[in-house]
Amino acid sequence: MLSFGGPDEPDDVMPFLRNVTSGRGIPDERLAAVAEHYHHFGGRSPINDQNRALLQALRHEVAARGLDVPVAWGNRNWDPYVTDALRDLHEGGARRVLVVATSAYASYSGCRQYREDLADALVALAREGREIAVDKIRHYFDAPGFVAANADAVEAAWRRLPEDVAAGAELVLVTHSIPTAMAATAGPDGDAYVRQHESVADAVAARVRARTGAPLPSALVYCSRSGPPSQPWTEPDVNDHLEELHARGVPAVVVAPVGFVSDHMEVVYDLDTEARETADRLGLPMERAATAGVDPAFVAALVDLVVERAAVERAAAGRQEAPPRPSAGAQGPSHDVCPVGCCPNLRGARPAACGRDWPGAGALLATAGTTGGGR
Repeated sequence: MLSFGGPDEPDDVMPFLRNVTSGRGIPDERLAAVAEHYHHFGGRSPINDQNRALLQALRHEVAARGLDVPVAWGNRNWDPYVTDALRDLHEGGARRVLVVATSAYASYSGCRQYREDLADALVALAREGREIAVDKIRHYFDAPGFVAANADAVEAAWRRLPEDVAAGAELVLVTHSIPTAMAATAGPDGDAYVRQHESVADAVAARVRARTGAPLPSALVYCSRSGPPSQPWTEPDVNDHLEELHARGVPAVVVAPVGFVSDHMEVVYDLDTEARETADRLGLPMERAATAGVDPAFVAALVDLVVERAAVERAAAGRQEAPPRPSAGAQGPSHDVCPVGCCPNLRGARPAACGRDWPGAGALLATAGTTGGGR
C-alpha cells in the first residue's frame, strides 16, 4: 500500500512539507502558511491513522480470501518510506510486489509521481544488490466498490439534512484542484483527470437519485488550490460554488469528497473547516459525506483489483483466459500498465517504474548519470 504520508507531530510538519515540495524552490515562508493547516489539528495529519486502518482492513480481506501474501505500507513523503518498505519485503523473501496506491485517478501527482518515487526506491535497492519487481494495479476510480461506497455515503449525508430542505438540495462533488496544464496532460491522451472524476460524479449522483427519488442536481468542484495566482488551476473552487448555490436560492447541499479515498488534510481542513465556515456564514445547511475509507465494499474492490492484476499477468503468459475487468463508470476500465508518455512530468522527465517506459533499475544503473538515489 503506497500513500502520500503525513506528519505525526508538530516537529514533523515543516520537514514533511519540505519533502513534498523538494526541488520546486518553494521558500519556507510559503510552506509555513500551509503548515498552519496541520497545526490547526495539533500538528498531526489524519492520513496516517487512516492508512493504518486501511492496512489492517486489507490484511483482513486478504486473509479472509485465503491468500497467503504479506501486506506492507510505504509512503512517498514520510515515514514509513517506500524504499524502507520494499527493503523489508525483500528481506522477508519477496521478489515481486504489487502496489495499491491510495490515489484512484490518473494525473502526474496521482500516478506518475508515485511511479517516479518507486523508480528511485528500486534504483536505491539495486545499488544494495536487492532486485525486486514492482507492478501497480490499474486506476480504480471506476471500481464498483469505490463508487458504491461513495454513493452510500452521499445518500446517508442527504438523509441527515432537515426534511424541509432535503428535497431541494444539490450535490457538491469535490476533488483536489491541480494545475490546468497537468490536467490537460493526464492519462495517455490528456484530460483523463477531469473525465474520470466526471464519470464517478455522474455514477454516484445517478445512484443516489435513483434511491432517494430526489432530483439532486450535481456539480464537480475543486478544493486545495495552491501555487502562484498567475498559474491556472482547475475550477470552480468549492467555496465559490457554495456562494453561487446560495445566490440561486438552493436550500441545502451535500458536499462529497469523491476525489479522495480517506479524510486526510484536504478533507478535514478544506471541507470540514473552510467550506463549513462558508456554508455557516451563508446560512446554507450542509452535510459532508464520508470518504470511502475502510468501507467493506471499497476494501473488497481493492483486493479484487489485486487478484485481477495477478490474473492479467497469468493471462499474458498464456496460463489462463483474460479475467473480468468490472467498471461502474461510463468510460470503462483503465489500462493495466501505464503507456509511454502517460501523465508526463512537466518539470522534466524522470524515470518512472510500473510503466511501459520503465527500463528497469539495472538498466538505469548501467547508464551513468541518468538517475539519483532513492529518498
